[in-house]
Amino acid sequence: MSVQTWTWILVGVTFTLYFGIAFWARAGSTKEFYVAGGGVSPLANGMATAADWMSAASFISMAGIISFAGYDGSVYLMGWTGGYVLLALLLAPYLRKFGKFTVPDFIGDRYYSNTARTVAVICALIVSFTYVAGQMRGVGIVFSQFLQVDINLGVIIGMGVVLGFALLGGMKGITYTQVAQYCVLIFAFMVPAIFISFQMTGNPIPQIGMGSKTHDGVFLLDKLDTLHTQLGFKEYTSGTKSTWDVFAITLALMVGTAGLPHVIVRFFTVPKVKDARKSAGLALLFIAILYTTAPAIAVFSRTNLIETVSNKEYASIPEWFKNWENTGLIAWDDKNGDGKIQYIEGASTNGKPAYIKERGVHGERLISNGNDNANELYVDRDIMVLANPEIANLPNWVIALVAAGGLAAALSTAAGLLLVISTSISHDLIKKQIKPNISEKGELLAARISIFIAILIAGIFGIYPPGFVAAVVALAFGLAAASFFPAIILGIFDKRMNKEGAISGMIVGVTIMLFYMIRYKTGLIGIMDARPASEWWFGTSPEGFGTVAMVLNVIVSVIVSRLTPAPPVHVQEIVESIRIPSGASEASSH
Repeated sequence: MSVQTWTWILVGVTFTLYFGIAFWARAGSTKEFYVAGGGVSPLANGMATAADWMSAASFISMAGIISFAGYDGSVYLMGWTGGYVLLALLLAPYLRKFGKFTVPDFIGDRYYSNTARTVAVICALIVSFTYVAGQMRGVGIVFSQFLQVDINLGVIIGMGVVLGFALLGGMKGITYTQVAQYCVLIFAFMVPAIFISFQMTGNPIPQIGMGSKTHDGVFLLDKLDTLHTQLGFKEYTSGTKSTWDVFAITLALMVGTAGLPHVIVRFFTVPKVKDARKSAGLALLFIAILYTTAPAIAVFSRTNLIETVSNKEYASIPEWFKNWENTGLIAWDDKNGDGKIQYIEGASTNGKPAYIKERGVHGERLISNGNDNANELYVDRDIMVLANPEIANLPNWVIALVAAGGLAAALSTAAGLLLVISTSISHDLIKKQIKPNISEKGELLAARISIFIAILIAGIFGIYPPGFVAAVVALAFGLAAASFFPAIILGIFDKRMNKEGAISGMIVGVTIMLFYMIRYKTGLIGIMDARPASEWWFGTSPEGFGTVAMVLNVIVSVIVSRLTPAPPVHVQEIVESIRIPSGASEASSH
């Protein structure tokens, strides 16, 4: 059977499963809608948390980033994995005992201030919309390539699917759907990795195969280093970032992702604090399976790509290359007219193609993008995982399986983020501030309406991605690091922290992060030009500046809190009680 037939079968089966689960586990109360009734087992919650954590960015993009950045790409592995550990150990159990299942709810009650709650709601909405828009675009790309539909139609189909099981089931439906999606995405990620590892090194374990010898007796990493240097790239196994910048980016990713609200809520879906800790440990195990495999896939796909296309005749290039050319994610411009693909160090290494496609009355044509280097090939890093099975000539069902896995990863995270958006609006804004006397039925209706509006907005951003999406994604990590993390961590471990300190710290952290991103990353035309790396403060890249903004937030928060009145006694007593390890003193949940 063809790839397209296999894809229709696998995607159809998995989507039927998702809808069936959502209907079976549909929510009938706000507690079921927000936290699945609090009765999920640690094993199921561990799988659901792993699926929620590993978005399309983990499934599709992370191995692609590493395959192009090499050693420097390790910051994403360390940052995202470390962020989960930080969340599981330092935040989740304490928030669980406090009894608040949203970050804005915790910040509002801990700092006895609706102003603090509103600031947190705004941050939660910005972060969540940024991520959900990215997931919807990922769904569109997968549908476009593997089901041969328009990208925009793919986004609309994805919107309908997510809306279906999010509206029906709320957190209860999403939790059990995510268990199924974890099984699909991890199977889809591991099967091609095992195939290719055995194909290239004779070892079926990808993590070991990456460091093994190929069939010609050369270590795979040494072979890739040689290929890189021959083409003018830096060695794959060496890095160019300074130690400080690696540390800053890793820490910014850690504290930024630890503050992301869509995973924190998962620790309220289990009955007890003890179960929250168990599910956190199980989720880390499930996440590690993918995260330890991603570097291996990066090495395999990078080696196969270079050997397949570099200095090869375009006329004899495999069919997969031309299939992906149609999406615009890989493209070739024969600058010297020799009919061969010259893939050398150039614009493609930083994601900026040497040319762009322009659609005219006679179809598409390549036009110069103001880059005169000799590199002829543009490769989007997002295709490295999706195209990997095709490059390695794996069976059609494996290629289709990767498509189903990519959709599962994107849809599971999109569903979790949509719930955060709806909860922030229906619970933290309407119930807690605008209309405190709203009935449970009314709150549930408001939550469902919020999800519907949120998916429409996310779909619009997926269909018409704004030009500043890349900057906003980087900003989301910095924003979470500069605002949420200090407010949460100080709220748990410093009983003297008051509302004045928290609010001023969040405002200072977010403001300095916004300024730095605009100044050194986006280069808004007409306001200021993006500044070069030589002018970075303390040698810190924009991606790592969240660390500096977070430290400033902490300093300002502590100083202001010491110069203003202490929080009420009952708040200080709650802060003392949530640090007691046993579940006996657990605060009442919603």
